Order: sequence, then C-alpha cells, then structure tokens
Amino acid sequence: QVQLVESGGGLVQAVGSLRLSCAASGRSFSTYNMGWFRQAPGKEREFVAFIVWNGGSTYYADSVKGRFTISRDNAKNTVYLQMNSLKPEDTAVYSCAAGGYRASDPATYAVWGQGTQVTVSS
Repeated sequence: QVQLVESGGGLVQAVGSLRLSCAASGRSFSTYNMGWFRQAPGKEREFVAFIVWNGGSTYYADSVKGRFTISRDNAKNTVYLQMNSLKPEDTAVYSCAAGGYRASDPATYAVWGQGTQVTVSS
C-alpha cells in the first residue's frame, strides 16, 4: 500500500498560483487513481480533482474547472495540482488520496495524505 505526503502549500495573494505535489512511496503508485480534496474550517471535505492511473482521464469540481489542473508523473510517483487564479474561497487544507473508483466520493479512496494548508489572501 502506498503512503502519501503533500507539499507546496502556503500563503498566496488572490489571482496568484501554487503547485501542490503529492509524493507516494511504494511500487504500486502507477496502478492507483488519484484525487485531491480540500477542507475549509467548519466545512465538509470537498472534492477538487481526479486523475486515472495512467493519466488518460481527469475530472474536476465545477468550482475549480478552468483554474486547476491535475497531472501525474508515474516515474516520479507524484501527482500534482496546479492552481491558478486563486480566490480567497480556495483557502483550505488540501489532501491527496489514492485508490478512488468514484472520483468525487471520498469513501472510495483507500489511502490519504496528511494535507497541506493553502491560504489565499484578498
């Protein structure tokens, strides 16, 4: 089973950009579908983006479509989330997860990272 570690979070001004990384340990990373979720204080966990095991298909929440891009490099055991045109409402802890078979359903994911904080100032 893989273990996941996120990085790349931080404080950024509105309309700025950040790139999050999720590094996986373990040899089976390339067989996992991967997702990004976020959770803001006092709110439920929210689906952000999803990519299938070979990178051939992606899926996004409507709230981030056109601004965020998910990608992966299986040779580096890493999945990325490029976030552009950030808004204050994007402020949250962002977590990656492995193994989802229903993209937006967190219950279908087997492994979660600890998360990285993204704060967008207005």
